[in-house]
Amino acid sequence: MRTKLLVLLVALAPAAAFAAGGETALERAGNDVGNTASLQRGAANFVNYCLGCHSAKYLRYNRLAADLGIDEQQLIDKLMFTGERPHDTMRTGLNPDDAKRWFGVYPPDLSLVARSRGTDYVYTFLKSFYLDPSKPTGVNNLVLPGTAMPHVLWHLQGQQQAVWAGEVDAHGNAQKHFEKFELVEKGTLEPEAYDAFVRDIVNFLDYAAEPAQLKRTSLGFKVIAFLAFFTLLAYLLKKEYWKDVR
Repeated sequence: MRTKLLVLLVALAPAAAFAAGGETALERAGNDVGNTASLQRGAANFVNYCLGCHSAKYLRYNRLAADLGIDEQQLIDKLMFTGERPHDTMRTGLNPDDAKRWFGVYPPDLSLVARSRGTDYVYTFLKSFYLDPSKPTGVNNLVLPGTAMPHVLWHLQGQQQAVWAGEVDAHGNAQKHFEKFELVEKGTLEPEAYDAFVRDIVNFLDYAAEPAQLKRTSLGFKVIAFLAFFTLLAYLLKKEYWKDVR
């Protein structure tokens, strides 16, 4: 019985409580795909800072415009930097050979990353870059150690270094664990503003992973309400049929 209870508690625990390896606690993104203003800001942030390397090839520009309340001229002027027609998908213009030469790997498509990794993962990842001179990009990431991605938002967040607490185990081997970040160069945004900036990007990626999720959720409530009403009718009908049966 105790084993079954333990299994149940583990199953009910948040799946994205920790990053890969179980060492880095993930921060709550707190995003809301029903916030259209946030999605509009997130789309602009994504186009300006992410689309240069990462595609979102399962999302079309015209679908984005329709869902986010953006007219066609605004779409063309402010968001369509890599497409020629409104029905084009959001693909990067990065040359694959250049990508492999610069990063060693082709940057992944971000259409489904929020769904596969979780919004908390993406949110924490974009906040967890720290200075590391041993890396080609000069930075590392606490959530994804050894990442080939440079810190493209460094001028907004600033430069931070990781503070480690060292320990020695029973065998005399030095161990260390992350303690905190320290800001060594201030960015153009205050920490709260940077968090909001990243949250908008995560919100957009959450939307891009399933543009129809709000409609699906709304339809789900209607279906459940219909089934509940139908169950009540079926119960009343059953009572009417069986009222004379003893």
